[in-house]
Amino acid sequence: MNVISCSSNTLKGLYDISGVEVGQHFYWQIGGLQVHAQVLITSWVVIAILLGSALIAVRNPQTIPTAGQNFFEYVLEFIRDVSKTQIGEEYGPWVPFIGTMFLFIFVSNWSGALLPWKIIQLPHGELAAPTNDINTTVALALLTSVAYFYAGLSKKGLGYFSKYIQPTPILLPINILEDFTKPLSLSFRLFGNILADELVVVVLVSLVPLVVPIPVMFLGLFTSGIQALIFATLAAAYIGESMEGHH
Repeated sequence: MNVISCSSNTLKGLYDISGVEVGQHFYWQIGGLQVHAQVLITSWVVIAILLGSALIAVRNPQTIPTAGQNFFEYVLEFIRDVSKTQIGEEYGPWVPFIGTMFLFIFVSNWSGALLPWKIIQLPHGELAAPTNDINTTVALALLTSVAYFYAGLSKKGLGYFSKYIQPTPILLPINILEDFTKPLSLSFRLFGNILADELVVVVLVSLVPLVVPIPVMFLGLFTSGIQALIFATLAAAYIGESMEGHH
């Protein structure tokens, strides 16, 4: 009962965290739902960039790849290598999921550093990278958790749950809580780093608008890419762990 209570409290805490806000925000009221419009607008822009890039990549493939085709093939090979390293030989079906996570987070992070979101005026609040909002990172983390459980149950059936009593039943509470704390860790790591990068750039631009922010912005681009890689790598590692057993 204590384990169930702790798990319920963890889920409730994750739900409460989704309401965390920094500054003012712009909302749409759709029926009885209050929709976070800022995140939807910037997310649609990122999705449009990804879909447009994918259409360009597959529109006219060449036997001898062009520079653009070479780039997209390199990205695909990179994602396959990450998936294979973390998941193992059964990585194939998970490449689209890991690739989607990596590319969405990567483009979202870079959009916060490269696109002038703030020149678009809103009635309230301002636009920023999708991953600059805790709701987005929590949603991505929960999708990873669903994939994690689905992979384990698909591979082992109900026998998957035996991992919670390995190597000893004494660790049952810890093993259960571990699965519920993973989305907390994933969401906070991504949200905190992206928010911190953008806040640092904003503060430096207001203090020294011409010189100092430039190297900081380049550093932000680097760390944004690293955060996307860390999230995708951890997602693949969790999926591989659920398929192979408790480590």
